[in-house]
This record gives sequence, C-alpha cells and structure tokens, in this order.
Amino acid sequence: MSERKRERPADYFRDWKEREALAEGMIPVVGKLAREHNVKCYIYGKSLVNRSVLEIMKDHRYVRQVEENELSEFETWPVLQTLSQLDLGPAHIDIGRLAVNYYDHGHGAGKTIEEYVTAQVEDLVGATEKPVEEPRDVVLYGFGRIGRLMARILIDKTDGGESLRLRAVVVRKGKAPNDLVKRASLLRRDSVHGAFEGTIRVDEEHQSFVANGNEVKVIYADSPAEVDYTQYGIKNAIVVDNTGVWRDEDGLAQHLKCPGVSKVILTAPGKGDMKNVVAGINNDIIAASDTIISAASCTTNAIAPPLKAIDDEFGIITGHVETVHAYTNDQNLIDNYHKAERRGRSAPLNMVLTETGAAKAVAKVLPQLEGKLTGNAIRVPTPNVSMAILNLTLGRATDKEALNEFMRNAALHSSMRKQIDYSNSPEVVSSDFVGSRHACIYDAQATIVNGTQAVVYLWYDNEFGYSCQVYRILEQMAGINYRVYPREG
Repeated sequence: MSERKRERPADYFRDWKEREALAEGMIPVVGKLAREHNVKCYIYGKSLVNRSVLEIMKDHRYVRQVEENELSEFETWPVLQTLSQLDLGPAHIDIGRLAVNYYDHGHGAGKTIEEYVTAQVEDLVGATEKPVEEPRDVVLYGFGRIGRLMARILIDKTDGGESLRLRAVVVRKGKAPNDLVKRASLLRRDSVHGAFEGTIRVDEEHQSFVANGNEVKVIYADSPAEVDYTQYGIKNAIVVDNTGVWRDEDGLAQHLKCPGVSKVILTAPGKGDMKNVVAGINNDIIAASDTIISAASCTTNAIAPPLKAIDDEFGIITGHVETVHAYTNDQNLIDNYHKAERRGRSAPLNMVLTETGAAKAVAKVLPQLEGKLTGNAIRVPTPNVSMAILNLTLGRATDKEALNEFMRNAALHSSMRKQIDYSNSPEVVSSDFVGSRHACIYDAQATIVNGTQAVVYLWYDNEFGYSCQVYRILEQMAGINYRVYPREG
C-alpha cells in the first residue's frame, strides 16, 4: 500500500452518515447485479450480496486491518456505479481490490476511476458465457451439522438458479410424527450459527421444505440403495455424503448406483487410494472423470494452506501439529460408554486428550511433507471454532516480523487467499471466528520465531469454514467456473 491515509473528517458523525447512505445505496445495486447478471460483488473476499448496511460498512473497515490503510465507501461507490452501467456477463468482482489497486497501487495510470474500472472488465462487457451449461442438482446425504450448514451455503448462493441447486436431503425417518417439521426447525435455528437468513416453510403434502424459494425434498431412506432420485425429477446430481458412514470408494460407490446420481463428495478423510482434496491447495488433481472425491477433514483443510505457504517460502524440516478442537457429536454429553479411549467422558466438562490423523493426512494433500509431521489433539468444552498450533523447524532462519508479513501477503494476494485469513488483533478469541468462510485464520500476534524454530497459531471454524471449503470442491466437481476480477497479475 502507499502512504496515502484517509484524512481525519472534520465531523465524524456527518462522515459516518454520508458513508452510511452510500452503503445503503449499494444494496439494491449489488442485488440487481447478482439477480439480473449473475455478477457477485465482494470486498476483499467478503460477499456483498444480501448484506446489511452495517455489514457492508464493517467489510470496508476490515480492509484497514489487513491492508494497513483505510478503504472508504466514497472509493468503492464509483466502482460499483460504473459496473452497474455496463452490460456484464457472469463473474465475481472484488470492488474493494479494484478500488485499492486504483487509489493506492497507482494502477489507474492517469485514468479516471470510471475509465479504469471499465478497462478492467472490458472483456466481460457483452459476455454471455455461463459459469456452467445448465444448473447442477445437489443432494445432501445426511442432515447433521455439516449437512445443514451446506444447505445454508447452497441456498445463499442460489441467486438466479443458474449454477448449483439443492434439490433434496436424505435422512433416516425419525420416531417423531412431525419429523419434517423438526428437520426444518434445525435448519431455521442454530445455537452456534444463529438464525437462518431468510424464510422456511414446510410443505408436508409434498414432503419438502421451501427455503428462500428453493423447494428441497426430504427423502427417507436407510441406505443409498433405496433411493431413485429420478422419481423426484433429480438428474446428474452430485451427492454430498456428510454421514461419515462410508469412507472408502466401495462404500461410497453405492450412491453412484442410484438413478440420477453422477458424482459423490465425502465430507471426511477418504481411505485407500481415494483422492483427498483441499480446495485451493491440491484441487488441480480433480479430473473431469473423477466420480468420488474426499474433501478431507476440517483440520487438514485448516493446516494444509499455511503449511504449503511456509514450506514453499522457508522449507519445513520437521513439525508437530497440536489441535485444540471443539467437542463434536461423537462425544458424550455426560460420562458414558464410548469405544474410543477418553471420549466417553463428558465433553462439556472436560478437556479430552485424543488422537488426530490430520498430520498424517496432510501427506495425501502435500506429499512433500510425508513423514515430517506428527500430531495430537485435545477436545475442549466449546461447541465450535478450533485451533491448530504448528511447531515447525524451518529450512532457513527468519524472525516474527518477516514470517508475519509473508503470511499477511499470502492471505491478501496469493492464490490461497480464500483459504487463509489474517488477524493482527491482540484481543481476539475463538467466538470471534464463528462464521468465518476461510479454512483458517493466521493469528499474527501469537506467532513465535527463534531462528529456524517457529510456532504458528491458526484459528478455524471447524463447521462453517470447512463447509465453505467443501462448497468450493463442489463447484469444481460441477464444472462451475466464474471469471474473477481483478485479474491475477
């Protein structure tokens, strides 16, 4: 960034009200671009679609932390106005980055902001190419923590319905006579992630619920073999299996035998030779012919991006991964029998030492780290947001400032910016990261470096952040490809 700093306003309140009015004016413009053109606007990776006035203003403020400079609504408003006056094809456009590139990085080269923005998206004007030839059906097999969060993400991103469409969820029939109502209620209210953003109605006659206009069939089945999706008008669907019951290709292949299914994604580490994929890291190994993919674990998704970044820059000789993980549904609420060691003890009352396969699983994603990492885990009495502590021996010496600056740049400008977020606040705690869409958040204040020894602290929303990673794999499996602006390089 340049040394340009926003001048102190003469009247803070008046300045706030002026910026508030601009943020309010952005809402219909952002909405129209999304609905009519399938153009989704962002500020440093944060979507502006369906955001409130205050949320949009906070998104602007966020840039001050990561770019160490102010981004004002006065600067993004003309970017958005210019885009709204162009006949654009489907794309993802980061108006925050366009504004910063123009005002702070001198990319305008004497042009007005309108001329600069128009030139940046010149090849998008009049474009008719869709991100995918026809909408792709999605089925959620299982409707637990990850299943319901995947439903929220899919519904939130439906927009004009031209890409992914959630068509059904498959569950076992519950004992309650109002099973469908209870399923919908769990989607509507969440003790960790809050209320569903929108409306949900239950249509018991058609055995479905309607969320923000999306009709989602609820199919009751005890196994994949019982389901014929074509009976529900579902075809060429991608099944997201979030039950964890089957984790090898033979077990997951049951889905492929169901009429109407073409691909399967597992939301757990895959066994055997199954491809384990972390979005943004090794997703280039996905081939068009692949029918079964694992999205690995939440912890593998959290640690693989920073491990790759650090290994590429400094080299990693050896390391240990300690996971401080929120308790999960497989633990007991009170002391009771459990087949695993220690996990039978009450989850909300104890720290529970246990094992994690994430360190070894990283080798499936980053083969260059095979045999270099060990790992262990502690389950703690919090319902969501975990931490991974990386204790690394680097290939060359560095210091805290250099490592932090490198990771800040990786979070802002590298190909992994959707996976790595950056925090430089000395006051953040786990609940501050509920709802993070990143695979992990690098805590710069906690970093320790002594020559070649480095200790790195990573927060991650092991539910929602991981679900966002699964969604990115889902988009790729569906062949969805949006143009992204500003262009890399």
